[in-house]
Amino acid sequence: MKRSVALFILLLAACSFTDKQDPATWSAAKLYREAKEALDSGGYDQAIKLYETLEARYPYGRYSQQAQLEIAYAYYKQNDSASGVAAADRFIKLHPNHPNVDYAYYLKGLIYFNEDLGLLGRLSNQDRTERDPKAVRESFDAFKDLVQRFPESKYTPDAHARMRYLVNALAFHEVHVARYYMKRGAYVAAANRAQYALKNYPQAPAQEEALLIMVQAYDALDIPELRNDAERILRKNFPNSAHLKNMLSELRR
Repeated sequence: MKRSVALFILLLAACSFTDKQDPATWSAAKLYREAKEALDSGGYDQAIKLYETLEARYPYGRYSQQAQLEIAYAYYKQNDSASGVAAADRFIKLHPNHPNVDYAYYLKGLIYFNEDLGLLGRLSNQDRTERDPKAVRESFDAFKDLVQRFPESKYTPDAHARMRYLVNALAFHEVHVARYYMKRGAYVAAANRAQYALKNYPQAPAQEEALLIMVQAYDALDIPELRNDAERILRKNFPNSAHLKNMLSELRR
């Protein structure tokens, strides 16, 4: 009899221990707490699993909502851009009036902003302007949504700064493509890409080189009216342009 009682007590203790270790038995608060600890310590896989368990078992309430937002951050830290953006978009769609929805927009912009800084980019130090600008445009659009919808958000100042950088990157990309066309004698295409940069990114530093490319392209196409217009604008806006001085030096040779 005593042996049976002892065995029963041991079984109860074992069950109790198993329950404490099994996330399926945890409360919403404990699941969130354990997931947050895993997230803060860099255990992103574990955090994602716990957040998913939390949302599956407790689909309603503040813990579930916060889990949906933080799982997007966990994917971001894992460099899983597609999953991170999908999670941020899902949070925005489900909780458009959530007090932290501004962070979802900001996080989405960050994910795209860093998407082209992967391993190959870090190793090669490749110029961002030479890479596909799709992620840059997506990042700009996400930050733009943030600053327009939440002008008073604490994330808006940083979003503005990143948008300025992104505009410059997009403008320099267009100029890079225009330069590529110039080298290959595709002067019409070069002029069009330079003109696109001027129209769409009027405040970007790349405007100076874009105007120079237009001068050179129209000169090569023997369209003096457009060439002279481009040079006039270049002289007016960049009177001390090193590009202009170099061009004049080449013409004197």
